[in-house]
Amino acid sequence: MKKKMKYLGLLILFVVILFGCGNKDEKKEDKKDEPKELTMYIGVVEEQALKIAQEFEKDTGIKVNFVRMSGGEILSRIRAEKDAPKASIWYGGPSDSFVAAKKENLLQPYISGNAKIIPENMKDKEGYWTGIYNEILGFVLDDRWFTEKNIAKPKTWDDLLKPEYKGEIAVANPGASGTAFLFLSGFVQQRGEDKGLEYLAKLNENVKQYTKSGTAPAKSVILGESAIGITFIHNGLRYKEEGYDNVSVVVPEDGTWYSTAAVGIIAGAPELEAAKKFVDWALTKNAQEIGQKFKSYQFPTNPEANIPDIVKPYQNFKMNEYNLEWSGEHRAELVEKWDKMLKSK
Repeated sequence: MKKKMKYLGLLILFVVILFGCGNKDEKKEDKKDEPKELTMYIGVVEEQALKIAQEFEKDTGIKVNFVRMSGGEILSRIRAEKDAPKASIWYGGPSDSFVAAKKENLLQPYISGNAKIIPENMKDKEGYWTGIYNEILGFVLDDRWFTEKNIAKPKTWDDLLKPEYKGEIAVANPGASGTAFLFLSGFVQQRGEDKGLEYLAKLNENVKQYTKSGTAPAKSVILGESAIGITFIHNGLRYKEEGYDNVSVVVPEDGTWYSTAAVGIIAGAPELEAAKKFVDWALTKNAQEIGQKFKSYQFPTNPEANIPDIVKPYQNFKMNEYNLEWSGEHRAELVEKWDKMLKSK
């Protein structure tokens, strides 16, 4: 009996050791499979981009390598790398650029569990992109110029065509900037192709510079290089918060357009699992409130996230209609027509 008990004890010990080793190996394997790094192209201001990378790493242990570019530049980079993607995530930039990327098979779908809280009109139903914040297009003004010249500030889009603003407007190039493409597509959709391009041709007479980035016109204003910058209003509000008291912000009375900036996974993502984790994270309340700490005052898409106090007065603007799908599908064609119009002047 004692012998039997001894053998039984040894057998149990052997089984425990065997399964224990198996679990250790399994845990080791699990740990080995956990993603360690993520490379992404990001279209927000540098300080915000850096904080996003740091907070994501802190929450997940995944290190982020990022390249900061405008939305148009990111789309061009992804196109160029289509056969051998270098990055896995595209974060930031107007969603019509993502629509264009989806059409060109440059993105791959992923419906995050966190996406269910995001409004239907702020995400792709197939999961190719999901909205992370909304931005309102308007004017950033240098009050010093208007005071010195004793000239009235613009209140509408047609006001920008006044001869007194000749050589005083900064706006981005729609071929490089998603912000400027929203402006181009919005006008074509609202007024028709001929009249929309005619307006932009007239505006060109007052434009001092076409910048590469959609944020640059606001910087041009604070430096006194231009009196008017056409850009998202939060770019101007950031400078006001930084102490530039010469800056004011106007949402056009005749209506404007807003853009939903998005996040999406690049087709053929080399770090797919890390990319999925990032999309999950980017849709959370905490992730969507990071920009506010760096004076990036957008409207978050997650309804649980706080809206910055400084943009609350601009919530009830007159919104012009905007067909996002049409815009994304006609992006290349519209940019080409705008470019030809400019070269013919």
